[in-house]
Amino acid sequence: MISELANQVFNQAIIDYHQFDEIDHPIANPYESNSIAHLLYQKNWIDTAQWHMEDVVRNPQIDPAEGLQWKRRIDAQNQIRTDMVEYIDSYFLEKFKDVTANANATVNTESPAWAIDRLSILALKIFHMQEEVNRPSATEAHKATCQNKLDVLLTQRKDLSQSIDELLEDIAAGNKYMKVYKQMKMYNDPTLNPVLYNKA
Repeated sequence: MISELANQVFNQAIIDYHQFDEIDHPIANPYESNSIAHLLYQKNWIDTAQWHMEDVVRNPQIDPAEGLQWKRRIDAQNQIRTDMVEYIDSYFLEKFKDVTANANATVNTESPAWAIDRLSILALKIFHMQEEVNRPSATEAHKATCQNKLDVLLTQRKDLSQSIDELLEDIAAGNKYMKVYKQMKMYNDPTLNPVLYNKA
């Protein structure tokens, strides 16, 4: 099941990142470069770095100029994240290229990789919520609140994992088919963002 592998790889990437807890620490991907595990590890490391960028930029004491630099970096990182999702979808398109969809096959609300993207973010939420449950300086009331949230997140991961596996099974059986739309983000494109092209 892809979800079991994904959850395992995501957890490993998060733990590996937090050994250093540095946004710019180089990625030491332990998986073969042509494997889906390699893509999943890379994806989650990107997400984890961006998670911590978002923490930094929300510091109310941050210097505005520094905050703007972080905002621009987050925009660039978000484009990298989107590109990685589309790369993972390319893996699945190749995997299922010889499957003939049934006459009554339907398209899913999102592609497999975008569902896996949500699973990656969920892994980060679970990790950091668990940190709050275990935080020695937190009050018992705070820990109890966070434990309740953690329980919901764990249930969400179970449900989402099952849905991803079922989607891929349906695609493999021809009951669903993949239809991938490029995100076509506009804010980073100097030909599409009017603030950028009006400055040219």
